[in-house]
Amino acid sequence: MNVTAIIIATAVIAGVGLFIGIFLGIAGVKFEVEVDERAVAIREELPGANCGGCGFAGCDALAEAIAAGTAPVSACPVCSSDVHNKIASIMGVSAGEGVRQVAFVKCAGTCEKAKEKYKYTGVQDCSMAAALPGAGSKGCSYGCMGYGSCVAACPFDAIHVVDGIAVVDREACKACGKCVAACPKHLIELIPEPAECRVECSSQDKGKDVMAVCSVGCIGCGICAKQCPKQAITVENNIAHIDYEKCISCGICAAKCPKGIITMNAKAHKIKEIDAKKKAEAAAKAKEAAAAKAAAAQAAAAEQKPEA
Repeated sequence: MNVTAIIIATAVIAGVGLFIGIFLGIAGVKFEVEVDERAVAIREELPGANCGGCGFAGCDALAEAIAAGTAPVSACPVCSSDVHNKIASIMGVSAGEGVRQVAFVKCAGTCEKAKEKYKYTGVQDCSMAAALPGAGSKGCSYGCMGYGSCVAACPFDAIHVVDGIAVVDREACKACGKCVAACPKHLIELIPEPAECRVECSSQDKGKDVMAVCSVGCIGCGICAKQCPKQAITVENNIAHIDYEKCISCGICAAKCPKGIITMNAKAHKIKEIDAKKKAEAAAKAKEAAAAKAAAAQAAAAEQKPEA
């Protein structure tokens, strides 16, 4: 092979490369897809969990929707208020005030408190078990079966099966809604995190039937509704419901419930303990003051009594 052939081959290859480069450059300019820099910045703030709790396919889709103005800046349920504020700053708007949500399981029928109709030995999946006659092995057809479909669905390890029922870790819960969608009996709902009173039952059976299968189920007696000073509780279909927009967490419903199915979180119980302690101390001081006053009155009467 002579030098001329080598030069020609090199020139041809270089020419083809140059042509392809020019073609790709023109095509890149012609078919360039504009990227919203705000969407990129928003995506960097999102957690990347792709949980779908926002209603979009993933964090990328949500970032694009927020940038396009078709989703609110606080659409991500996993993000903290600080992240919502950062996203709002990127969009040049106000994030507004939001209330953190947490998942809540409306069942307290543990292994000891709820009866079973038969022993289930099939696949440990709530949807499959719920399709069996009687909606599962549990005596209460509305109760949690404890097979953990919600546990498998949770991307944050915030829900576990304890003593036969699902229990939510309120600190770890991000309110993505995956567990809500996974529960075939619709036992899980998202409620405001500050909510202190909760009805841990979902049975719509009559009181007699409830007591036959569960020792703690709501019997629909209506005492809670009658005692609530804000009319925040109603009884529909034999089950109590709390309107959290009206509820002031006074705890009267929890104290009056004969089945103890309306519960309050640890913070509320602590407040009640402190209040009770203050009342006890005030009563003791009042008693001491009354005793001192009585003693003073007795002493004064003795001084005024004439000598015989």
